[in-house]
Amino acid sequence: MRPKATIEKTNLHPRNTHRSGYDFTLLTRVSSELGKFVNVNEFNRETIDFSNPDAVKALNSALLLADYDIHDWDIPKNYLCPPIPGRADYIHYIADLLAATNNGIIPEGESVLGLDIGVGANCIYPIIGNAVYDWNFVGTDIDTVALQNCVKIIEDNPKLTDAISLQLQANSRFIFKDIILPEDRFAFTICNPPFHASEEEATKGTLRKLTNLENKKATNAVLNFGGQNTELWCEGGELAFITQMIFESAKYPMQCLWFTTLVSKNGHLSSIEKTLNKVNAASVKIIEMAQGQKNSRFVAWTFLSEAQQKNWKF
Repeated sequence: MRPKATIEKTNLHPRNTHRSGYDFTLLTRVSSELGKFVNVNEFNRETIDFSNPDAVKALNSALLLADYDIHDWDIPKNYLCPPIPGRADYIHYIADLLAATNNGIIPEGESVLGLDIGVGANCIYPIIGNAVYDWNFVGTDIDTVALQNCVKIIEDNPKLTDAISLQLQANSRFIFKDIILPEDRFAFTICNPPFHASEEEATKGTLRKLTNLENKKATNAVLNFGGQNTELWCEGGELAFITQMIFESAKYPMQCLWFTTLVSKNGHLSSIEKTLNKVNAASVKIIEMAQGQKNSRFVAWTFLSEAQQKNWKF
């Protein structure tokens, strides 16, 4: 019996190419490496073991080649290997956010410049944003190994050379300082902040995730999606990182149309909104997203009045 077709993921953004699920027939055609990990589950559907980091990386590499024309994508061992459908959703909702101040038209092209805080070794947001909307990006990180891997990805895909620039944040105490320069004008910032407060907390979170994936208690915290310390946790966790980001953003009120960041914990929103009120943000939006059974969201804020937003030139 042939495996059944994939199920449409109707909770993803309407423009998300991954709504139709993973077409493993196509993906294994473009990537023989992925074929090693594909199996048929009890529901007669093709899938992979999402608790296996090598399988997840092979899936990502195949998706990036099939859907975004990215060749030879790879990341160093144990670095964050992001689930692409969810990352694409964030990009598409950013596009909607920009369209709202552009007469309902999504601005496209190199004049739209995004700032990716914590680009990581995977370079995923700039890759998707450039492939879908032809946006340009500045990607920053405090990890030189991560940035060096982004350089390799860009070199292996020459179309990214003029679209993505990289910058080391030399002082890990800061987020925007020495990154946003006086001449810069960013249409948006994007960020997937470290959400744990300690390595121990990150390990416990990984064990919970693996237990859910495998339907049995996990005792070995092998990161299926990887992640280095700086990617997974920081002192004070997600809330402290976002609070710092908000206070720093207030120093660059006219140089960015929309500051945004993912917020993994719904319980942090109240504190985040209070901090945004303290810095006199002109407008705050909370955009809800969902990937599979997981609900997520990002918060967006601007210091520009409605008139200034309308007058922003892309």
